[in-house]
Amino acid sequence: MTSRSTKATARTSTEARAVARTQTLIKGENGIGTVRKTTLPGGLRIVTETLPSVRSATFGIWAHVGSRDESPSLNGATHYLEHLLFKGTSRRSALDISSAVDAVGGEMNAFTAKEYTCYYARVLDTDLPLAIDVVCDMLTDSLILEEDVDVERGAILEEIAMTEDDPGDCVHDLFAHTMLGDTPLGRPVLGTVDTVNALTADRIRRFYKKHYDPTHLVVAAAGNVDHNKVVRQVRAAFERAGALTRTDATPIAPRDGRRAIRTAGRVELLTRKTEQAHIVLGMPGIARTDERRWALGVLNTALGGGMSSRLFQEVREKRGLAYSVYSYTSSFADCGLFGVYAGCRPSQVHDVLKICRDELDHVAEHGLPDEEIDRAIGQLRGSTVLGLEDTGALMNRIGKSELCWGEQMSVDDMLGRIAEVTPDDVREVARDILGRRPSLSVIGPLKDKQAARLHDAVA
Repeated sequence: MTSRSTKATARTSTEARAVARTQTLIKGENGIGTVRKTTLPGGLRIVTETLPSVRSATFGIWAHVGSRDESPSLNGATHYLEHLLFKGTSRRSALDISSAVDAVGGEMNAFTAKEYTCYYARVLDTDLPLAIDVVCDMLTDSLILEEDVDVERGAILEEIAMTEDDPGDCVHDLFAHTMLGDTPLGRPVLGTVDTVNALTADRIRRFYKKHYDPTHLVVAAAGNVDHNKVVRQVRAAFERAGALTRTDATPIAPRDGRRAIRTAGRVELLTRKTEQAHIVLGMPGIARTDERRWALGVLNTALGGGMSSRLFQEVREKRGLAYSVYSYTSSFADCGLFGVYAGCRPSQVHDVLKICRDELDHVAEHGLPDEEIDRAIGQLRGSTVLGLEDTGALMNRIGKSELCWGEQMSVDDMLGRIAEVTPDDVREVARDILGRRPSLSVIGPLKDKQAARLHDAVA
C-alpha cells in the first residue's frame, strides 16, 4: 500500500462523503437490533448491528478469499496470510498489535475457511475506536517481511502437525477429499507440509494485493455501536493507508453457480495407530443458497443434532458403541456435503457403520415421524437464538450474510423460515439427500480384513 499526500487524501475523503450509500437493512424496535449498511465509493461495505443494552462491541473484517481460491501450488496461502497480517505494519510491530488489544482487556483473533477469511476484535464499547484502528491497519498495511514469513512457517507446520495428531478433526479433511477430490474445495485449508514449505514471501505478497482490495472486503461491527461513527473511523483508517483511491469501484458479488458432486461409493482409509477409529459416512448435500437448506437443517437436527437425535439414541444410548456421534452439513456457494461422524473402538467400526447406514436408508425411504420433526424444529429455533447471544456471534452473522448472500435476514425472519418447514419438506429433502449412495472416510488402526469390509457400508 502506498502513502498519499494530505491534499489527495482530503480530496478522496470529500468524494467519499459525497457518494457513500447508506441503507437500513433491518429496522429494530427503538433502534435495538437495527442493521445498517454503508458502501463507500472504493467498494468497501460497512455493516453494523446496534445493541445499546450491552457494554461490548465486536469489530471484524471479512475477506472474500478462502482456500478454494488457491491453485495447487498455493494451497495454504490464505491461512498463511492470515498469520502474517498479525506480524506488523508500518505503524505497529507484532507486539504493538497484540499489546494494544490486551491492554484494554479485549480479545483478537482470525479464522480462515474455504470461501472466506475473518479478522476480528472484541472490546468494551468505549475501546471500539482502538479495535477499528488496529484491525484496519493490519488489513491495509501489512508488511509481509521475508523474515516473518520464515518464522511463521514453523508455527504453521506445527499447526498442521497438531491437526494431524487429532484424528477426530483430521477425518473431516479426509472426507472433503473423498467427496471433492484434488480440487480447491477438497484440499485442506491449512495446506500441506510440502505446499507451506514452498510458499515464498513474494508469492504471498502478490496473493495479498490481489485478494485484499476493498471491493473484496466487508467490515462488520455489532454491539453498542453507532453506525455513522464506525463508518467515519473505518473510512479514515482506510484512507490513511491509501486504500480508497478508486471512486467508481463496486463490491464483488457473492459466489454463485452450481457444482454437481457425483461421487458415490468411494472409500478412503488412513491407517494410524489410534485408540479409536474415526469415521465419516456421507453424501453430497446442497449449496448454501438452496431454499431447501431450512428443511435440511431440521433433518440434520433430528438425525444427529443432539442427545434426543436418532443417531445418538441408536449408537450411544441404546448400544454404547460410541461416545461421540453426530451429523452435520457443510454448504458452499455451489455445492454441499452431508456427513455422519462417529468415533468408536476399531472392533466396532462395522457395527456402527451398519446402524448409521440403516438409519439413513430408513429415513430416506420412510421419512421421519411428525413428532420428531416438531422436536427438531423447536431445537433448531432455540439453538439459533441462543447462538446469537453475544456480540461476536452477531458480527459473524451480519458479516457473513453480506459477504456470502449479499443480504441480511432478521432473527425473527430466520425463526419464521424454520417454523414454516413442513414434514413433507423434510421427507422430500431426506429422499433426495439420504437416498444417494454414500461415501466413507476412516482414520484408525484397522486390520486388513476390517479394511476390506469397508466397501460393504457404501454398497
